[in-house]
Parts: sequence; structure tokens; C-alpha cells
Amino acid sequence: MAFLFETSRFLPIKKVDNCDLVQFPEKYRNIIAEKAGILSRRHVSDECTSDIGAMAVRAMLGKNNIAPESIEAIICATSSPDRMQPATATRIQELCGLRNAYAFDLNSVCTGAIFSLKVASGLILDGAENVLVVAAEVYSKILNPSQLTTFPYFGDGSGAVLLSRAYSDYELVDFVLGSDGSGADVIQVPAGGTMMPCSKVKNEKDFYFQMVGRQVFDFACAKGAEVVNALAQRNGVTPDVVIPHQANINVISEISRRSMVPIDRFFINLDRYANTAAASVLIALDEYFESNKSADNIFLVAFGGGLSWGGCYLRRRS
Repeated sequence: MAFLFETSRFLPIKKVDNCDLVQFPEKYRNIIAEKAGILSRRHVSDECTSDIGAMAVRAMLGKNNIAPESIEAIICATSSPDRMQPATATRIQELCGLRNAYAFDLNSVCTGAIFSLKVASGLILDGAENVLVVAAEVYSKILNPSQLTTFPYFGDGSGAVLLSRAYSDYELVDFVLGSDGSGADVIQVPAGGTMMPCSKVKNEKDFYFQMVGRQVFDFACAKGAEVVNALAQRNGVTPDVVIPHQANINVISEISRRSMVPIDRFFINLDRYANTAAASVLIALDEYFESNKSADNIFLVAFGGGLSWGGCYLRRRS
């Protein structure tokens, strides 16, 4: 059995309010909150993804004096890696002194943390004692600053979770995972890989993150509700709290309506941090626990590029 031993998060100091987005006309800046529920976001200065991932890991190690040598594996969930290679997780390992761990990345865009928790729980069941999942994203560096449909809606941040074989308050009971490759082009960064290598790029905008907004909205609402319902039905429980991917307040409201889980059971922090992609669920989970809340049944729900979706059921042990 895999248990949730500890959580942590890191948000860059630099706060960017909607009114600071002066590259866009004022009339458009004023509708960002209405359209997505976002009032501000955090941006890095010179840091890269591994830098802020390491900050979340260090915060975790300091919480319970966790010995770095006790960590056996590190999974970094990111869709904004430091470089195409090597894995961003390896630099996090070095920065945090996790000498006994093997390290690798997992990219499932905004669903990456859920997929990583599934892999980590499998490693625990296979005999590992302690596995670290860190989700870190620096979208401010892969977004087109002049694109109104993307730039205002994302932020930078990282969250981390330590899974352990050792008994703890919460166990990871069940997962729902899915992918639909027919939507692989709906959310993407077109250039920089082998499909469109740098030498073939004719438009520099192809290096930036892109998405088809309406299609993403419809997909997120449908799959988000589907995941909540599947976890509830398979485990015979009603969630006390749902911690969703912090994409858009209207998406979350629609998931609430379709799943018939009251909106006040959804933990929401996107107003302060915007969409932090794979990091959003783990950042929110740490904030939830820090608020001294401890529900019996917690659902983590995410959806993103691939297309991909996933959910995790955390049950409080009596």
C-alpha cells in the first residue's frame, strides 16, 4: 500500500496582477477574471524549471527532517522542462543532494502529476520505501507574451509529494487514467522536437505553447466530471473535497454541475496562481493540508494535453 507521507509547494516571489499585463488593451485585461477567475499569477525571474522544482523538494525535506538519502526515486512531472535532454529530474536530484535516488521525467502536460502518482505508487508496491513526485512548470518562458488567448491564463510554480510504504494518514486507494491521441494537436508546442526541429522552423511563434481554446474547454468539462463520477462509483464514496486542475473557474463550475458535487467542495486557488499546468493539483493539495483541513475522502482530478485525463482517490485512515 502506498501512503501520502508529506506535501510541499513553491511559488515564485514575482506576482503579476491582471493590471500588470499592459501589453493587452485595458478592456481585455478587465475580462480575464470574469472569463477564467484569475486575478494574478506568479512568474519566475531567471529561474528554470529544475530550480523551482528543487525549492519545493527542499521545503518538503525540511518539514519532517526527511533524510535525503532515504529517497529512492524522483519523478518530475513537467511539460516545460529545462532542456529536451537530460531529464529535468536529474538536476533536481543534484540540487537537493538526493544521491541514492534514480530520477526521470514524465510529461502528460496538465495531467502529469496524477500519472506520476500512479507510477510512484506502483514503485512503492514493487518494494520501494520512499518515492518523490515533484511537478514543476515555468510556462512564462514558453508562452507568447503577446497572445491574449494563452499568456494571461498560466503561471509558474511547483508542488511535491512524498509517497511511502510507511503508515501515514492518507492512502492512495484508486486511480482513473486515460488518453486520447486523436487530440494530440489540440494542446502543443509545435517546434523544437523531431517533428519540427529547430532547423525547419519558419515561424518563431511555433516555439510557443498553443491550444484550441473551445475544444479544450469542452474536453476538460466532460473528462473532469467523468473522472469524479468514476472514482465515486468505483469506490462507493462521495468526495468530501475535490482538488481539481486549476485551469478555469468556469470549467470547475461545470464539472461541479455535471458530477453533482457541490462547488463548495472544490478547493480553488487559481485566482492567485492561474493555471500552473502539472503543478496545479499538487500546489493546491499542499495548500489544502496547510489550512488544517483533513477530509476523509479526497479526489484529485486533472486533464490536459495528449489529450489526457486522470484522477486519484486519497482516503484518510481511521
